[in-house]
Amino acid sequence: MDLFEHRLEAQGASRAPLASRLRPSSLEEVVGQDHLVGPAGPLAALARAGRLTSVILWGPPGTGKTTIARLLAGTVEAAFESLSATSAGVKDVREAAERARRRLAEHDRPTVLLLDEVHRFNRAQQDALLPSVEDGLLTLVGATTENPFFEVNGPLLSRATLFRLAPLDGAALGTLLARGLAAESATIDDEAAAALVDAVDGDGRALLTTLEVAVALAGEGRHVTADHLARARTTRALTWGRDDHYDVTSALIKSIRGSDPDAGLHWLARMLVAGEDPRFIARRLVVLASEDIGMADPTALLVATAAAHAVEYVGLPEAQLNLAQAVVHLATAPKSNRTAVALWRALADVRDRPTGAVPAHLRDSHYAGAAGIGHGAGYRYPHDDPRGWVEQDHLPEELAGARYWEPTERDRAGGSAGSNLTGE
Repeated sequence: MDLFEHRLEAQGASRAPLASRLRPSSLEEVVGQDHLVGPAGPLAALARAGRLTSVILWGPPGTGKTTIARLLAGTVEAAFESLSATSAGVKDVREAAERARRRLAEHDRPTVLLLDEVHRFNRAQQDALLPSVEDGLLTLVGATTENPFFEVNGPLLSRATLFRLAPLDGAALGTLLARGLAAESATIDDEAAAALVDAVDGDGRALLTTLEVAVALAGEGRHVTADHLARARTTRALTWGRDDHYDVTSALIKSIRGSDPDAGLHWLARMLVAGEDPRFIARRLVVLASEDIGMADPTALLVATAAAHAVEYVGLPEAQLNLAQAVVHLATAPKSNRTAVALWRALADVRDRPTGAVPAHLRDSHYAGAAGIGHGAGYRYPHDDPRGWVEQDHLPEELAGARYWEPTERDRAGGSAGSNLTGE
């Protein structure tokens, strides 16, 4: 049976995908994560010391999270348990904890639990881990592509050290490409090599997978050209998780606020290609039109609102054009946040200061008996004055003299306000 299983394992390894066959066997072979596993890296220090505390490895796909987790577990004299959150449940966690308990009691041997895709565990499943991680029965090594601050509950996150992995840079991808070519006994055109590195967006697994298909397409000559590569990978793989949703949205807003239409269009395109809800994009543009442009260009709100209506009326893909027009208009418009600042100041006063009653001359006087109790008394009708404006108080006595709207020259140029609106 041992010989049979050994032969089966060997056959499986020979038929495994290229990315699996080239999985590093030591931390020194890991590429692109020197800040963690290089000579001065904290994970390398843990490995050298033979100690491992619970850690969570966070990074994009294909950056080495699972590989590093396995290598770390192999560096300490501990039993190794591996679960994938895509298939494991609370029962599996409890069984792993029970095996760890027996192992520690009978052999004084600790246990390292590798939990791949830890973000896929729901709150109840994560809670099942807490007791074993807290008392040291299990040393957790979690791997996740999603922002753990969104996907991992606070108690579990506080019991682990978080390390962030970076997308692989060109040098790291070049190293992987060289290893892949050697393993496949293949060669590649310089143009194809550069295109492959550019196409995978820092994903080492994607690079090796694409290379493996391209080599197969190359046939007996095993020389990969740009044509082989184009047929092996017809499109870029764009990851889009909850973290990307917030980060790219932030980049879109900040680019438009920074008056950079090219960057705004780039982030818009990223969101559209990733399948982001166009109604969400439109809502953000409507908010930005008032918050960051306001009276510097009052038409910005009209354009943004029209784009939002177009999304509902036309739909994708055509509404992409309406969103793009709105992004360019908003990015190239003059900027002012004075409307937003004025509102924030008014809200703060309403929340924090005595607001007072509505002055008598401003109260409703259109019903029988209103005049008898003084409502509307002393009110001066602005249209009776040739200027269309009269001087009178409109704030409660407690807030007399409060100033919220303090426009800049951009706001004065954008609007058509009279002297009572500009503060002059």
